[in-house]
Amino acid sequence: MAISDWYQVKLFLEHASGVSMDALHVIAGFIIFMLAGMFSKRGLASPLPLLALLLLEVANEAYDLHVERWPEPSMQYGEGIKDIVLTILLPTLVFAVARWKPGLVIRRLGSPGD
Repeated sequence: MAISDWYQVKLFLEHASGVSMDALHVIAGFIIFMLAGMFSKRGLASPLPLLALLLLEVANEAYDLHVERWPEPSMQYGEGIKDIVLTILLPTLVFAVARWKPGLVIRRLGSPGD
């Protein structure tokens, strides 16, 4: 697949799924975060999966800036920032909970409520 086809893949996913591009950013961001945690074998409390997601999303937005040309650059930049925030918001919350309040996610054996 040529790099110029990436935009067409994204449009196809949006139209075939019936899910808005904003919602796809949230869904794809969480899936990529989970996969990065699994493949890195460090878990979601490690900053590595979040960093991998952030790098991929920034590359995606840089690609969008290169391929798309909006009449108002400020609108396009704003949309790019919104996409980055939507993509990393939920994974950032999961990372923070896994890192600093893991008891909210998993219960240790012998803890109250078992």
